[in-house]
Amino acid sequence: MTRLTWLKLVLLRYYRNMGLRVLLYALLSLVATLISPLVSPLLNGRVNMQIDFASVTPVLTILASSMLAVSTFSLNIMVSAHRGAADVATPRMHRILLEDTTTQSVLAAFIGAFVYSLGSIVLYRLGFYPEDAALVVMAITTVVVILVVISLLRWIEHLTTMGSLRDSLASAETRAREALKAQAENPRFGASPLSPDTVLPLSTTPLRAPVSGYLQLIDMAAIEDCLPDQAVLYLDVAPGAHLLEGEVIGQVSGQVDDDTLSGLGRALTFGDCRTHEQDAAFGLTVLSEIAEKALSPGINDGGTATEALLILKALLWEFGRTDPDPDAPKAPRVFAAFPGPARFIEAAFAPTARDGAGSIETALTLRQCLASLSRSDITEMSAAAQALAANALCYAEEAGMPPRDLDRLRAIAVGAPSAQAAAV
Repeated sequence: MTRLTWLKLVLLRYYRNMGLRVLLYALLSLVATLISPLVSPLLNGRVNMQIDFASVTPVLTILASSMLAVSTFSLNIMVSAHRGAADVATPRMHRILLEDTTTQSVLAAFIGAFVYSLGSIVLYRLGFYPEDAALVVMAITTVVVILVVISLLRWIEHLTTMGSLRDSLASAETRAREALKAQAENPRFGASPLSPDTVLPLSTTPLRAPVSGYLQLIDMAAIEDCLPDQAVLYLDVAPGAHLLEGEVIGQVSGQVDDDTLSGLGRALTFGDCRTHEQDAAFGLTVLSEIAEKALSPGINDGGTATEALLILKALLWEFGRTDPDPDAPKAPRVFAAFPGPARFIEAAFAPTARDGAGSIETALTLRQCLASLSRSDITEMSAAAQALAANALCYAEEAGMPPRDLDRLRAIAVGAPSAQAAAV
C-alpha cells in the first residue's frame, strides 16, 4: 500500500463525514467577506442591476428558516430508514448506511444552506459586509439555492429505495465487492504470507495493541518506513480482529526501541466497530446475516435468503477470477496473516448452512452455490466449499429433513467438473 492509497482511504473517511461538508458551506459566508473587495468593483461596473442588502436579507431569511425545517425532517427520515434497515436486514447495516454518500451529500446541502444563510445574516448585522458586497452575496446565495434544489430532487429519488431490503442488499454487495477486489488485486496489501510454517527468528520483540477495539486499517507503507534496517514485522492479526490494549499482535525482529514500537502502533487504525475498507470478510458477514434474518421464524422470507446466497456466490466467484495486480505496492519486510478464501467461504455460507438446514429451498440454493465455488481454480476455495457442503448435508440430516429431500441435495455434485468442461 502506497502513501497515495493510504491518503485516499483517509480522505474517503473525511469525505463521508457530514460535518466537513457543512463546514464548507459555512465558509462560503466568509468567502463573500474576503472576495467582495476584489470582485465587487468589477461586477458593479459591468452588471446593470442595483442590489443592496435590503434585497438579499429576505432571501437569506427564507433560506435559513426553510432549511432548518427541511433538515430536521430529513434527519428524522434518515433515522427511521436506518432503524428500518436494521430491523429487516441486520444491525450491521447501520454502519454501511452511515457511509451512504447520497444521504450525506443531501443532508449536508440542507444543513449547510441553513448555516450559510444564518452566518451571512449575522455577519451582515455585525457590519462585516460592506454595502457593495451585496451583489457577491446574492450570487453566492443563488448558487446555494440551486444546490439545494438539486439536492431536493436527489433526495426525493433516493427516498424511494432508502432503507428497503433491496437497498440494504445492494449497499452491502457494493461494499463487499470493493473490499474483495482490493484484497484480490493486492493480497495482504503487499505483505508476505504468514503461515504456521513460517519460521520466526529466535530473538524478537513483541508488538502490542496500543488500544482496545477493532483493527480497521493497516498502513503498510508507514510500517515499512518505521522499521529500521534489517528489521521485519510478523503481524499475527488482520483488519476485523478485536484486540485488547496490551495484547500481543505481532513480533518484530532486529534491534528496535520504544519509538519504533510506538511508530508501528500508529500505523494501525483502531475503532469501535468493523469497517469494510480492508476487512473483506465484513461485507460477506453482513450479507450472510441478512440471509439468516430472513430465515428467522418471525420473518420466514426464503426468497431474500436465496437472493443473498446468490449474491455471495457471485462475489466469491469474481474474487477467485480476479488476478493480482503485478504493479501493486509491496511490503517485503512485513509478514501478515490475512484471511484467505476458506475464511471467506465460512463467513459467507456457514451460518446459513447451520440455521437454514431445515428448509429444502435454502439448502438446495446453498448446495448449488457451494457446488459452483467448488469448481474454482483456487484450491483453497474449492476445498473449503466441498468441506462446507459436506457439513451442510450433515446439518440437514440432523434437522430431520425427509430422505427424498436429502436425495435431492446429494444429486447436486460438489467438486465434480461442470457439464461444459466434461463435454470438452
